[in-house]
Amino acid sequence: MSNPKVGFVSLGCPKALVDSERILTQLRTDGYEIVPTYQDADVVVVNTCGFIDEAKAESLEAIGEAIDANGKVIVTGCMGKNAEQITSIHPQVLSVTGPQQYEEVVGAVHEYVPPAIEHDPYLDLVPPQGIKLTPRHYAYLKISEGCNHSCTFCIIPSLRGKLVSRPVGEVMDEAERLVKAGVNELLVISQDTSAYGVDIKYRTGFWQGRPMKSKMLDLCKGLGSLGAWVRLHYVYPYPHVDEIIPSMEEGIILPYLDIPFQHASPTVLKTMKRPAHAENTLNRVKAWRSICPDITLRSTFIVGFPGETEQDFELMLGWLEEAQLDRVGCFKYSPVEGAKANELPGAVPEEVKQERWEQFMATQQKISANKLQQKVGKAVEVIIDEVGDDGAAGRTKADAPEIDGKIYLEGATHLQPGQLVKAVVEEADEYDMWGHLLHE
Repeated sequence: MSNPKVGFVSLGCPKALVDSERILTQLRTDGYEIVPTYQDADVVVVNTCGFIDEAKAESLEAIGEAIDANGKVIVTGCMGKNAEQITSIHPQVLSVTGPQQYEEVVGAVHEYVPPAIEHDPYLDLVPPQGIKLTPRHYAYLKISEGCNHSCTFCIIPSLRGKLVSRPVGEVMDEAERLVKAGVNELLVISQDTSAYGVDIKYRTGFWQGRPMKSKMLDLCKGLGSLGAWVRLHYVYPYPHVDEIIPSMEEGIILPYLDIPFQHASPTVLKTMKRPAHAENTLNRVKAWRSICPDITLRSTFIVGFPGETEQDFELMLGWLEEAQLDRVGCFKYSPVEGAKANELPGAVPEEVKQERWEQFMATQQKISANKLQQKVGKAVEVIIDEVGDDGAAGRTKADAPEIDGKIYLEGATHLQPGQLVKAVVEEADEYDMWGHLLHE
């Protein structure tokens, strides 16, 4: 009897990707084979996203596709928090569970496709780092789950609960296993990375027999000691974030901060109920750059939030010009079922949202193009992501996978994914760069 086969569809953010990796690791431990097609699978698991309406529509479409192609479908993830919105459209699904319910998902797979009796976990080995859905050379490292904030446009706390920080020793052990398995870049993620340890009062844990505080600074220094690139995502601009900037200048972690500012108008930020909105973020940005001139700042913003006036929008554009952020994403506000922002007055017409989005992106594209032009002629360190017939594509320390730009190295066909090389930038546009290898 061969091992039963599971197909897997993972949708949503990097945090959901980590959830998928945990489920897959357990399934492999239990003797299941993971297959890439619906036709070869005995059952299909779909990990959904339920953050915005477009994501819900994509999840429902993926579930329907899996049902049509296979027939046996188990659903989990954020959208599974409200099972009825799935079963009302797809009553054929075998099971629906919410986010982080790993045991329930694996239990459902066991119920509908029992594991092979002769499976021996000591012979059918799972790699120590677990099953990863990212390329071998980088991995997402989730340090906490949930969020203590109540931003009016967001439903994450209702989906994933309040902040729960992982023990620092557990995080460090996982990171060490990943690096030993060949991971050269650790992408630190959570709903609120800078709140790490708040819920457990920065409890002291242990790693390699040494005490270590469950605190952002201590964790960064610990991760930086492993020899891989360490990149921080979803960092709120609390005052204690200032403490980690010297570690960036010293090369302990990458000089990169992903900070979701979301807006610049105090009025809109107050309506959004954003944490740390009272901080003078422009002064903080200038202070960070004075300590670490090479720091890369990435952020996301929302245009067309209920009540946003033309004055609010112009204030945000002015802030953007002054802040000169390196990488920026922008979203047009869309209502999310269950979000408090739906009840706010002053809905912005769709055509106005579109106009503001286009103006915002045009403003940022000029900033980004200018920033990248300043790198032309300079040497940069590059981690290689892909190698093809024409050359290689990689990223600099200023670029996270999937969301930032790339550097293309024509003719560098001898390189390997995950390899670290030096290159000289020859040209650039608003997002990407082109260059050649630097032969030292």
